[in-house]
Amino acid sequence: MTLTVHHLGISQSERVVWLCEELGIDYEFKRYDRRADNRLAPDELKALHPAGMAPVIQDGDLTLAESGAICEYIDRKYGAEKHCPRPDNPDFADHLFWFHYTNGTFMTNGMMQLMLSMADPQNPMPGGFVADRTAKAWSQVEQRLGEAEFFGGSQLTLADIMMVYCLTTARMMRETTLDDVPNTKAYLKRISERPAYQRMWAKCEPGMEPNLT
Repeated sequence: MTLTVHHLGISQSERVVWLCEELGIDYEFKRYDRRADNRLAPDELKALHPAGMAPVIQDGDLTLAESGAICEYIDRKYGAEKHCPRPDNPDFADHLFWFHYTNGTFMTNGMMQLMLSMADPQNPMPGGFVADRTAKAWSQVEQRLGEAEFFGGSQLTLADIMMVYCLTTARMMRETTLDDVPNTKAYLKRISERPAYQRMWAKCEPGMEPNLT
């Protein structure tokens, strides 16, 4: 039985590859380029799962989508929950918060902001509710990374695997910098020095530099 990770270039499926590299497990890696006409996933990747988007994994007869679900599945099945603190661990609640905050709030804010900017090109940073929520989210991230070495606390957890994409690759769509968040910038430097992260990046985005500044 072979675990296969399907990665779409410049997408959140990098999370899954990074986790596999951190765990040091055997897996088959398949990379797909975005379509030239609309920058979306090619039909062969969309056909793998009804969600029609990356990431997708196949593990025997199982085909699974959704990055959070995939990361938890892989860590539980292949990693003995190495990146999921147990309830008796003092980092348990922080890990849970940031793991779910990533796509539930932080990434949602960014996507809303991006969509509003595309709807009104003359206003790339829309004011009001969305901008306020986004600013608060970044402030919360900066505060957290001034308090702890990792989002989940004292060690790398799935919370970090999920959040780093939002702070790096996802920013390419909005062209934002990290000039005003030194704790976040220092954190990403530490992450970028991890051999597993470097191996992931070389596989996922060959020839491109990670967005760390």
